[in-house]
Amino acid sequence: MKTPSSPHFTPVDLKRYFNAERANAGEGFAARPGDTGWIDSLRGLQTHRGMPFLFGSEIGPDVLELRPGAPPAVIALPPTMASYVLFVQVAADRPSASPEGFGEIGPATLPVEGNPLGDRVATYGLRYADGSETDVPVLRRFAIQQNHISWSASAFAALPLRAPIVHASTGEDFVLGRAPGANFFQGEARTQSGRMDRQGENVWLYALPNPYPDKELSALSLRAEQEISLVFAVTTTALTQHPLRLQGRRKLKVRLPPGFHLNKLGELDVDDRGQQIGMDLGTVISARAVLEYSRADWLGAKVDVQPVRCGSEVIVEYSAHPDARLYLRSDDGRLHMFELRSLEGGGNASASLNVATVEPATRPVKIRIMEKDSGVRVAARLHVHGAHGEYLPPKGHHRKVNTGRFEDFSGEFANGLNQYVYVDGSCEADLPLGPVFVEICRGFEVRPLRTIVGITASTDTLTFELDRVLRWREQGWVSSDTHVHFLSPQTALLEGKAEGVNVVNLLAAQWGELFTNVADFDGRTTFGAKDFGGDGEFLVRVGTENRMQVLGHISLLGYEGEMINPLSCGGSNEAAIGHVLEATMADWAERCRQQGGLVVMPHAPNPQAERAADIVLGLVDAIEMMSFNPRTAQLSAFGLADWYRYLNIGYHLPLVAGSDKMDAAALLGGSRTYVRLGERDFTYRNWMDAVRSGDTFITVGPLVEMTVEGRRPGGTVSLPRSGGTLTIDWRIESVSVPPARVELICNGTVLEEVRCGGLSCKGQLSLPINESCWIALRVRGSVAGREADIAAHTSAVYVKVGGMPIFATADAVSVLAQIEGSIAYMDTLAPKSDEARHSRLRAALELAHHRLHHRLHELGASHHHAPVHSVHVEREH
Repeated sequence: MKTPSSPHFTPVDLKRYFNAERANAGEGFAARPGDTGWIDSLRGLQTHRGMPFLFGSEIGPDVLELRPGAPPAVIALPPTMASYVLFVQVAADRPSASPEGFGEIGPATLPVEGNPLGDRVATYGLRYADGSETDVPVLRRFAIQQNHISWSASAFAALPLRAPIVHASTGEDFVLGRAPGANFFQGEARTQSGRMDRQGENVWLYALPNPYPDKELSALSLRAEQEISLVFAVTTTALTQHPLRLQGRRKLKVRLPPGFHLNKLGELDVDDRGQQIGMDLGTVISARAVLEYSRADWLGAKVDVQPVRCGSEVIVEYSAHPDARLYLRSDDGRLHMFELRSLEGGGNASASLNVATVEPATRPVKIRIMEKDSGVRVAARLHVHGAHGEYLPPKGHHRKVNTGRFEDFSGEFANGLNQYVYVDGSCEADLPLGPVFVEICRGFEVRPLRTIVGITASTDTLTFELDRVLRWREQGWVSSDTHVHFLSPQTALLEGKAEGVNVVNLLAAQWGELFTNVADFDGRTTFGAKDFGGDGEFLVRVGTENRMQVLGHISLLGYEGEMINPLSCGGSNEAAIGHVLEATMADWAERCRQQGGLVVMPHAPNPQAERAADIVLGLVDAIEMMSFNPRTAQLSAFGLADWYRYLNIGYHLPLVAGSDKMDAAALLGGSRTYVRLGERDFTYRNWMDAVRSGDTFITVGPLVEMTVEGRRPGGTVSLPRSGGTLTIDWRIESVSVPPARVELICNGTVLEEVRCGGLSCKGQLSLPINESCWIALRVRGSVAGREADIAAHTSAVYVKVGGMPIFATADAVSVLAQIEGSIAYMDTLAPKSDEARHSRLRAALELAHHRLHHRLHELGASHHHAPVHSVHVEREH
């Protein structure tokens, strides 16, 4: 917001003292390519940094030039009491000189301009009404600096006249329906100083301290010394504290009066273009809605404690002079002003504005997170907020986590309104004195910690112990996320450690013309493995997700050697426009297996196209269920129903789960796979082998184990033709998400249901069987309190009765139709590379259709299947 001028300043009219025109000021003040012309806009009465200045008009002389040898300029003042006299001024640009001893040199990566310092540019005299006078030297790069500077050549005692500004991020600007006000980088930085370097011009604001503020000023005497300088404007103030020295960040809790509304972000708009809130002698950094937490919920057993966003109260964070004024503009356009001293003092500047001071976060505290039994420092996910709900990130982390896709990869997580950082067991945070609310999480086997601690002036260190209450890792289980994007391998490793995810599969991919994580792939390295300098307990492997808009996506994990290209084809959005269909998923899957990898069909049930053919061809090792964040949606019933369909026609496919993490709102390992290694050592290759074996379950919290007649998922129980009765043993354990009920699934149908109480339960069921089937456990439970949510699911145990296969005709016919749809796409719309390749790719789909259709006839399955597209003759649909 552009605020009115502070009343604490009085501009001096220099019109009759101007002796030059800035446009003709000489070579040292000439404009350069990249200049904005901003200096020429300094005309008439203007406000900068909340202070009023009277600049020259466009007609006649508009600047006071101080030239060596010329008599001093004496500026008469009305009787003035001033503690500081402020000058808007600039010295002439100096050409860069080559360093001695180098001779002729090439261009510098960073220009070197404005570094010379200490030369006496001018002498400013303060003349007093009692006849006395004080001279003050004006030194280059102290009180004054040149117009054009390089990146690091700021003045030491003067500021750019331009004030710093606050940017919304580019993503926030889109939410607010406006064009970004800055490039992506500056939007992420959220702030920009007024200093122009590399390109752009500067004038400088210097506050000359009056050594005798109790004496009345009568005149200013300005005399050039060693070089030319220009004075644009002068203003005076009687403020006792330096007018350019602002306080560090502070916060106020403000209850908005009627007529104020928050924007779509739940904030008042502090962007430089915004008109809702501002300060004259300072900057409003943010004005975000107060988050109100239930203390009882925080200390209770609730899985996910979300605050309530208040629509009438905001936390205003700012940096300002103590004598600044806060301005608020109501929806009707009226401007409301409040003295900061009054607000910070706890008094009400107006009956319509209630405020509370927020204790400043200035106490540096070391935070350590340890494992309870071993005392070893462990990685974890950490959230801290203060008494007013204000988020308190550790140093080196964002105050507001950016949840935009492909916009932030800095080891942070936003879960609804709660923000977290990932720390490797230790961090430092500036905390306020008083109560601080802490939450620490570390996966599905460690009890999450939520507590309140008191910070005092002597608090140096906070140590928290995490209790590992479940021991499934020691029982041969490892957890994994099969689907993560965009993170660096090291960040993925940190997040995996903090979330208790032993295996993170980071997938390179193509998104139109964008390629991600490609340079992280080498077909060899498993980050965190003992062979590569890690402890071998947490691993990251870079694979690829190869993608097509219509035919589908396929995840190729852990393969060795060269990257399997193309990463995408067949046109946008997955590939670029005009990219022909030069591969099918079957082609990619075969190459992955040849290179020793694991083939996973991601984010079931979609896209429902070629995945059907590849499963029929036996090219798929597992099917993945995906959840970005269990708080929003858990394991997909649609995805599981799709998996049931393939089990119902005899295909043995383990379940895996992944987060498909692409932004900071997605939780790595929020939906994860548990794989039983058994007696195998934990290596990435053994993990892949264990997935293929099928002893897996997927979960958003509860851990579940099932055996059928002692056989584990992935195994087969054989019964005679007469069938028999099966004994199913199961157990469930959880540290936070309570299992509500257990459902025994047979061929996709619930045959038994058991209600659970508490975080753990176990049981045994007997099931009479007279035909071949598959059996699995499905667990209901919810992170967010939704009764119907699916929290966990085991892979299947297969039961063969009399050697007969599992085969549901209706599901087979449905799968055939999907294959026919893929063939129709290839015959009609797929952009061809060449006829021979296209025919070869089509042949794989035709083979899959033939196999399944032949199986229908082989089993004597009565079916009425009218093909939706010709399979054996290529034709447009």
